[in-house]
Amino acid sequence: MHWSLAIAAALAIGLPALATAWAQGRIGPAAAAALSEKPELSTTAIVLIAIPETMVILGFVVAVLILRGNG
Repeated sequence: MHWSLAIAAALAIGLPALATAWAQGRIGPAAAAALSEKPELSTTAIVLIAIPETMVILGFVVAVLILRGNG
């Protein structure tokens, strides 16, 4: 495997993971504040926290495609 493929696969997972951490760092406190005032928003809060996680999952899929595509 060429070293550039390994770096591309690492970036495909690493960058979305950092973006997800940043997004959840902002969504989490806002969701907690909203839930303290309106507990009926729990479903919305869970969805808003789960949406950024899909970026990491898609990054993992891209990394697998990068690594398997040139084997």
